[in-house]
Amino acid sequence: MTFLMVAFYVLFPVLVIYLCQRFPAVDKIGAVIICYIVGIFIGNIHILPLNSFNVLDALTTITIPIALPLLLFSLNIRQWLRLAGKTLISLGLIIVAVILIAFAGNMLFNDKIDDAWKVSGLMIGVYTGGTPNLAAIKTALSVDPSTYLAIHTADVAVSAVYILFAITFAQKIFLFFLPAFFCKNTPADTDPGEDINCYSGIFKKPVVIGLLKALGLSILIFAMGGGLTLVLPKSVSMAAAILTITTLGIAASTVERIRKLPMTFQLGQYFILIFCLAVASMAELSRLFGAAPILLIWVVFMVFGTMVLHMLLSVVFKVDADTVLITSVAAICSPPFVPIVAGALKNREIVVSGLTTGIIGYAIGNYLGVFCAYLFRTMG
Repeated sequence: MTFLMVAFYVLFPVLVIYLCQRFPAVDKIGAVIICYIVGIFIGNIHILPLNSFNVLDALTTITIPIALPLLLFSLNIRQWLRLAGKTLISLGLIIVAVILIAFAGNMLFNDKIDDAWKVSGLMIGVYTGGTPNLAAIKTALSVDPSTYLAIHTADVAVSAVYILFAITFAQKIFLFFLPAFFCKNTPADTDPGEDINCYSGIFKKPVVIGLLKALGLSILIFAMGGGLTLVLPKSVSMAAAILTITTLGIAASTVERIRKLPMTFQLGQYFILIFCLAVASMAELSRLFGAAPILLIWVVFMVFGTMVLHMLLSVVFKVDADTVLITSVAAICSPPFVPIVAGALKNREIVVSGLTTGIIGYAIGNYLGVFCAYLFRTMG
């Protein structure tokens, strides 16, 4: 039974990826959402064996540290330095906005939610990076699965509303306060073809060989970071391990041969889907529904509070509307949504900047989330 259970959790995400690639309607739902829905269903109809919690806990513990380096291997640090000054300023401003709004949320909800400092860390991680950061910080801070799932469920709902706003009215509203985007007509920066959700060709022999190398390196990095848990106090060991793995993943990305290995990001996303399926299976709906209302309010406050503060700060620094909007989407909703919003804005030039700032968010989200969580805890 244990073997069959593990096989299901490993293979079902492959089926989901295939269906998303094959059917646009399924892709619109999203692989992450499908895995969460199926996981919740399985976990609450009581068909899992008695030792299922231990197996699921092992899966959630292993998959994120393996996924993190894979997600970071394709990072191009030199590309950071080529970003326009206003883009870097906008990125810095939204990071400041996220931290300040998370601090305000921690003060507002501290007496209403247990371990609010952990929730604040999760919020900072997901709204500077994305789901991988949310999952990594969940592991680093030992967040209860039901609390984690409630936050992610609320995030999915609120982010969907924010994306709808971004592709409809946001640009017109932002232009009341911010200058218009200045088109520099630089063809090198207008490639819209990057699609980090595309798995086409992943089973070709050269790609498979490269991914096996990347997976081996990722497991080695996992082992190096995991070794810290054997020597450090338990209270900080998981956080130290996650941050070490993140650092080593970034360091590996500076090696050109590693950075150019094909589809490492997609392989990392596959491990994230395994995590989503497993952690959803651990969630008790009664606890989820009990925690969700106040967490939904916090997520709404976080998303739209960050948007407003980011825009106000950008007014001071005279960042243009399109740049503010695309960096906001990259941070709050993650890089896969950048091409969608850029298309709605009819501005291809901002695609690369949006994707790059989103990847930067993946890289720094763990540091910011863990550091600020412990800082908020010390502040009471």
